[in-house]
Amino acid sequence: MTTAREIMTEGAECVGEQESVLEAAEKMTRLGVGALPICGTDDRLKGVLTDRDIVVKVLGAGKDPQQVKAGELAQGEAVTIGADDEANEILRTMGSHQVRRLPVIDGHRLVGIVALADVARALPDAKVGDVLEAISAA
Repeated sequence: MTTAREIMTEGAECVGEQESVLEAAEKMTRLGVGALPICGTDDRLKGVLTDRDIVVKVLGAGKDPQQVKAGELAQGEAVTIGADDEANEILRTMGSHQVRRLPVIDGHRLVGIVALADVARALPDAKVGDVLEAISAA
C-alpha cells in the first residue's frame, strides 16, 4: 500500500508562529500555495494556516494582518499523519477531521505535506470520492 512519504510534497516551508499574517500571506504568494504549516521556535508544528484563515479570521474580522501573529491562528493540536502511514489512514484522518491537507511528520520533524489531490492521484478509488464528499459537507 502507498504511504504518505511516497505521495507527499517534500520540503514544506513553515511560517514561524511569531511571524505576522502579512508575512505568511507573502510567503504563500511567493510559493504558490494556499496553506502553510505554523512552526514554533521549538521546531514543533503548532498548526496550519490557510489562505481562508487569513481572509475570514483576520481581514474579514477587521484585524491588521501586520499585527496578528500566525501562531494566534493555530487552533489546538495540529492534525498530522505519520510519514509511513498508509493511504487509507490518510483518507480516514482527512475525513474524520474534515481537512484537505495534512502535515507529514517523521518523529517530531515536519517532512512534507500531503493533500487530498496527492492521495487522489495515488489511489484512483471511490474511497477518495467518499472522503471528498465528507470534507465538502462541512
